[in-house]
Amino acid sequence: MNDVTRPRILVVGAGFAGVECVRRLERKLGPDEADVTLVTPFSYQLYLPLLPQVASGVLTPQSIAVSLRRSRKYRTRIIPGGAIGVDLKAKVCVIRTITDQIVNEPYDYIVLAPGSVTRTFDIPGLTEHAFGMKTLAEAAYIRDHVISQLDLADASQDPAERESRLQFVVVGGGYAGTETAACLQKLTHAAVKRYPRIDPKLIKWHLIDIAPKLMPELGDKLGRSAQQILARRGIEVSLGVSIEKAGPEEVTFTDGRVVPTRTLIWTAGVVASPLIATLGAETVRGRLAVTAEMNLPGHDGVFALGDSAAVPDKAKDDDAAVCPPTAQHAMRQGKHIADNVIATLRGKPLTPYVHKDLGLVVDLGGKDAVSKPLGIELHGLPAQFAARGYHWMALRTNVAKVRVATNWTLNAIAGDDFVRTGFQARKAAKLKDFEYTDAYLTPEQVRERIEGQGGQGA
Repeated sequence: MNDVTRPRILVVGAGFAGVECVRRLERKLGPDEADVTLVTPFSYQLYLPLLPQVASGVLTPQSIAVSLRRSRKYRTRIIPGGAIGVDLKAKVCVIRTITDQIVNEPYDYIVLAPGSVTRTFDIPGLTEHAFGMKTLAEAAYIRDHVISQLDLADASQDPAERESRLQFVVVGGGYAGTETAACLQKLTHAAVKRYPRIDPKLIKWHLIDIAPKLMPELGDKLGRSAQQILARRGIEVSLGVSIEKAGPEEVTFTDGRVVPTRTLIWTAGVVASPLIATLGAETVRGRLAVTAEMNLPGHDGVFALGDSAAVPDKAKDDDAAVCPPTAQHAMRQGKHIADNVIATLRGKPLTPYVHKDLGLVVDLGGKDAVSKPLGIELHGLPAQFAARGYHWMALRTNVAKVRVATNWTLNAIAGDDFVRTGFQARKAAKLKDFEYTDAYLTPEQVRERIEGQGGQGA
């Protein structure tokens, strides 16, 4: 087969799902069997579960950004950009490159793994004043911001300013929010020893969530245990509460409380990438409705997985159950969908995705953790060992494993120097500045663009 007639496989997204798919395609496809292209703004796979440890300085950013270009055998073409629209009829993906150039990328088979974005609500001031915890840049920025609040509070002579700079609010009682609050509280607790002019009692952390329970997926016992650990550290947990409005120096809770703060971190869940809305296809709570084989009904050669796809959970008795948006499922779906793409190429039958959840791990920093591997409830050091062991094993390369293990060891022995890097020091970097959710096209705009250019290049 020559370059003209080889099938073109386009993979959108370099998260857990997309990277695992590409890696398996690389291993199992013959060199002349198909061309593989990956669309991603960054040439690395981000290990999202460890972002709170980057924000707290336990890990360096590079240690959880696993390069896609380390392997000399890597033959996938990478387009540095993000998909902003897909025309299923013309089989063309519209891409905005990192230089803001708009290009059309034709395909024969497409694997949609664009992931998710932070879920927000129509709350006054939220996107203008809240920080997110979804990208490596956000984690690095939050670390700088938190340390800068200590620096500024230490230098201030104004009690009101000190109060607002030393109170921190995290919204979201899931894994991301709980781990973020726990890890950053450990950061400020250790750092304040270097600030003799700051009374440690002035530093207050608030974790709030509209749900009645903290991390309900862990079960009542472990959820209560996590809440007790946070309370023991001085983190105020408020359930059944959310944000009514946010300002630059204060946040109003739905229970009427007004908390003076310059730090609002929003981790209240995720929603499917806006790319899914450009397809004009059926969705389930915003996620693309696919079969158990992870293909889109009525569209040959279209597959979807991960956070943006409602993949039926065949491991459960409930016919309406879909796989949760976790790294555990995304990694396994990536491998399985690659096999199904190859089966399609070779004219073989597809197989449904089935995976029983292996459990959950929550690292609360230091010696604190709660975990439920294979249904076994763990607390303290055993839970911490399970949590870090799972994350370490899930890292894709040996280089990443060595970096993470070294960071953990060095932090445990030497602690943190609480250095600010100056990342975007003079520029606002809130929710609206990082995820570019306004960059996507409407289905009509996609259709108009493709028809106007004949479905071909830029």
